[in-house]
Amino acid sequence: MRTFFDKLLNPAEQQKQLPLILPLLIALFSGAIFSLALAPYHYWWLAILSPALLYASLRKRSAKHAFFIGLAYGFGLWFVGAFWLYTSIHVYGDTNAVLSVLMIAVMAIVMGLFSAIQTWLYRRFFPETPLTFAPLWVLFEWAKTWVFTGFPWLFAGYAFTERYLDSYAPLFGVFGVSFVVIVMACAIVEVLNKRIFWLVPSAIFLLGAWGASQLSFVQPKAEKPLSVSLVQGNIPQDLKWLTEYQVKTLMIYAELSRSEWGRDLIVWPESSIPMFQTDIEPFLDAMKAQADKTGTSWVTGIPYWDLKASHVEQHPMYYNSIMATGDNASGMYKKQRLVPFGEYIPLSGLLSWVLPAMQNDPSMSGFSRGASDQKPLNIKNHHLGAAICYEVAYPNLTRRNAAQSDFLVTVSNDAWFTGTAGPLQHLQMVQMRAKENGRWFIRATNTGVTAFIDHNGHIVKQAPMDQEAVLRGDLPAMQGQTLYTRLSDWPILGFSMFLLILGWIYRPRTVNVSFKSRR
Repeated sequence: MRTFFDKLLNPAEQQKQLPLILPLLIALFSGAIFSLALAPYHYWWLAILSPALLYASLRKRSAKHAFFIGLAYGFGLWFVGAFWLYTSIHVYGDTNAVLSVLMIAVMAIVMGLFSAIQTWLYRRFFPETPLTFAPLWVLFEWAKTWVFTGFPWLFAGYAFTERYLDSYAPLFGVFGVSFVVIVMACAIVEVLNKRIFWLVPSAIFLLGAWGASQLSFVQPKAEKPLSVSLVQGNIPQDLKWLTEYQVKTLMIYAELSRSEWGRDLIVWPESSIPMFQTDIEPFLDAMKAQADKTGTSWVTGIPYWDLKASHVEQHPMYYNSIMATGDNASGMYKKQRLVPFGEYIPLSGLLSWVLPAMQNDPSMSGFSRGASDQKPLNIKNHHLGAAICYEVAYPNLTRRNAAQSDFLVTVSNDAWFTGTAGPLQHLQMVQMRAKENGRWFIRATNTGVTAFIDHNGHIVKQAPMDQEAVLRGDLPAMQGQTLYTRLSDWPILGFSMFLLILGWIYRPRTVNVSFKSRR
């Protein structure tokens, strides 16, 4: 085993001792194990080992070889790390098992192209050093938040949520944490390759994490904490949108909320009301009257049909939304980031055969995208920055909402992924968003994980998964802004670009010189 790693790490030996198939297999394996660093497994050290093996596998490889090594890594990363999609595609999407696996494999290849292009650029244009590998890694993580609408999952920084390095999050966000993780991963390879000086930046990063943990950007307001109740109805996904189950769904949530009226805020999860507001106006009026009578604000997820906009646009304008009403409460938030094949089907006429069971699901009828300049919800003279489900995976979107808010609230329906790692990884992202922005996060879900998360990203209280529950908590409003809230991702992105420019300017040119001399 020692001899094998000596060959892998020794650039002089690698080309003649290791055929391409071995780095490909190592990359595939290292990508496949990465997700074990995240929830619910929390083997955080794999978030260091995985990129370290990829970095070592790329030594002295041509750009062409690097492309395929990166593709192997990316395929392993996404096929294993996002296999929780199988439940929604096969179980709830009524797609046969073979086609479901094939669809995930195609997704893994497409997403794997991020890693493939990243490693190709690394070996084509930059010197072999952690200070070019890590910046490229960060820029490609960032690209996953917007290319093809984004799939911002499986970031290295998330493995350190509630761990030592997460103290960088209020300064530079999850990408700052990822940068530190990747530099340290590569530094291990360099140290094993007898470049001992790489212990110095690793020590500096560890010391910096301690220093960052001593900083405080936010503090509680001198006001009474907000008493909040979160209602988890545990409605099975295959029943949620059935017409005959809609009234029962409303009864379940109304009954669970009966004892909570009188508290400052009651929150129901995403689409807990499985009908458009136009279909249940009497129910909404009754709930508002109850809230006004008891001095309670009520926030709920609801599909919203904008009749006025529909008339203007000449087609239905549906929104996945959060509505605030009741005592001293107002506002509506419309979801901005929609999930392809989750809230709308691209080219649905051509792709209706892919997820046949979803074609009659009202949530799949084609939601419209909410505006980017929406105001926070108003609750008891507090501002609630809102996010719906998958939106909390987008760091900058949550940052914009947090900048003008005292609390953050997210509602979700993770019943699509019951029994998988998906809901727990989703929760981990909410924790990172709370840490980045220094705000308490109120998270209400249909089946779990319903939780209160403090401004340091720690789970203060959570409800059991996959059962009916009410979670109560008293939350302080926070004031002040973290450095990340003020400056967004620009400091870490700018620093990464700076390192890459330096790397490109000072890259080795010995190959070109040798080529010219031969000519």
